[in-house]
Amino acid sequence: METTRRNIAIVCGGDSSEHDVSLRSAQGLYSFFDKERYNVYIVDVKGLDWKVELHDGTTSRIDLNDFSFIADGKKTTFDYAYITIHGTPGENGVMQGYFELLRLPYSTSGVLVEALTFDKFVLNNYLRGWGVNVAKSLLLRRGEENKYTEEEIERAVGMPCFVKPAADGSSFGVSKVKNGDQIAPALRVAFMESDEVMIESCLDGTEISIGCYKTKEKQVVLPATEVVTSNEFFDYDAKYNGQVQEITPARIAPDTARRVAEETSRIYDILHCNGIIRIDYIITKDSDGNDIINMLEVNTTPGMTATSFIPQQVRAAGLDITEVLTEIVENQFAD
Repeated sequence: METTRRNIAIVCGGDSSEHDVSLRSAQGLYSFFDKERYNVYIVDVKGLDWKVELHDGTTSRIDLNDFSFIADGKKTTFDYAYITIHGTPGENGVMQGYFELLRLPYSTSGVLVEALTFDKFVLNNYLRGWGVNVAKSLLLRRGEENKYTEEEIERAVGMPCFVKPAADGSSFGVSKVKNGDQIAPALRVAFMESDEVMIESCLDGTEISIGCYKTKEKQVVLPATEVVTSNEFFDYDAKYNGQVQEITPARIAPDTARRVAEETSRIYDILHCNGIIRIDYIITKDSDGNDIINMLEVNTTPGMTATSFIPQQVRAAGLDITEVLTEIVENQFAD
């Protein structure tokens, strides 16, 4: 007797500047999923206009009352949501709250964890309390643009520094500031993306990014990817327009690689994450030349195109991305 196949929704789009990037991740995920095992659909979210892409190339509106759709006169509901929205509402707990109300299993961490990891300033200060190394930073809210003088900012975080949206899904609105005159224009750019802006110390070192997922059966920390760019920093062009060299595994000392993996696993557990996450770090040196591991941010909905970090790292680990996704989905249904 044939078992009924689960209906999987790849939920993408969203309301941030990364809407189109999210659509590319959705296409990547669709290509990775085991379609012999699952009925897979892409759901594009924009405001309250949610549409599912049907297999004949047409679309159908999602009924937000129960996350269902009608096709050929038949109502279809979903068994699982794989969220690949970068930014709001999929990376800040809003979408997770909706699925919690519907009692629908989903791929990311819970509401609190998503809200916490989405706000970089809050996350950094929370993890600092657990002994995680993070850069020094200041927070400004909209209307507080003149709260600190240029001299106070330089004393607190040093120069150069980064001005970035405190709550945003990607590298939009991020500026590297080299002197006080550049702070005000950088703040204007950042406030276009978020109501809160973080001014953060610039750490000089090797940038790496590393994925991790855990199920009831296993714990997997993937090989780290080293990020090398000729740009000022790993900005949008470097991230999405190929202006970067990505080296997997990263060219770091074996002991440092081990410590990075352990720290990644520890942060996953501290936050009580679910599904695949990716953590970005900067490896700096102390006065004796020893490697210091500094966390930059936790990404709970990492990019999933064929060339994104996670698929690269899965391949480098000798794993199959289709099997990894199946493990993550089925973990939600395991006893």
